[in-house]
Amino acid sequence: MKKPSAKSKKLPIKWYYGGISGTLAVSATHPLDLAKVHLQTSKAQSKRFISVFVKVIKNDGVLGLYNGLSASILRQITYSFPRFGLHDWYKNTVSKKRKVSVVENVMAAGFGGAIGGITGNPADMINVRMQNDMKLPEASRRNYKSAFHGLFQVFKNEGFKGLFSGVTMTTNRAILMTIGQGAGYDQMKLILLSTNLFDDNPATHILSAFGAAGIATFLTQPFDVMKTRLMNAQVGQYTGLGHCAKDILLNGPLGFFKGIVPAFVRIGPHTILLFIIKEQLIKYF
Repeated sequence: MKKPSAKSKKLPIKWYYGGISGTLAVSATHPLDLAKVHLQTSKAQSKRFISVFVKVIKNDGVLGLYNGLSASILRQITYSFPRFGLHDWYKNTVSKKRKVSVVENVMAAGFGGAIGGITGNPADMINVRMQNDMKLPEASRRNYKSAFHGLFQVFKNEGFKGLFSGVTMTTNRAILMTIGQGAGYDQMKLILLSTNLFDDNPATHILSAFGAAGIATFLTQPFDVMKTRLMNAQVGQYTGLGHCAKDILLNGPLGFFKGIVPAFVRIGPHTILLFIIKEQLIKYF
């Protein structure tokens, strides 16, 4: 019997590989996420992410770039495990019987993203607030000591409902992010391998992840901007989603794509690291 080639060999994907990969990747890319949050909550149009890094280091030192890391890791645990887990579980289940269609792949990614967006919303909100806290006047800072302290303070002061502030935006963004990253990666990899110019190796994984990151960034940026604004808002600042969108539109429609460069700079490395780690987990375990 002919031994399967690197291009055709199918390896099992455990449901938790994506969550582990996302958690490890975010530990390296957290400073980029912090810069993105600072840009999205700023009303200044001329700010650049490099200036954010300089300002944070100047005011809070290098460790300031990792402000909110505990919340970022908790977010990945509550967000990436379900979104990639459900997506991969569906693909594994169906692929035992037949080939998974593109539409099915997109729908499975979207469903996984929706669940992940809901379960990850509380930690995501704390992550945004902790990252943005350092740029606020001392009297306005929330001063969360950790992700769990932040969750407790939100529950205490804003109630259970407060933990899901911005959940509509988080869920919509998570759906599009998982479609872009999960289904997008699968399709990009399939296209590259079908040309017979690429093998199933790290170079192909990087190119596929780079393309997936571009798709995910473009799809999610408007929702990401509104999500960040809603989560970081003081109680009563916005009456709803429409009010938030109107506030952003005061500076023009490009306000919905504010911070798209640092968003891609963050999502790109994160997506590449995520899928490199995930592919290695598949290969070795």
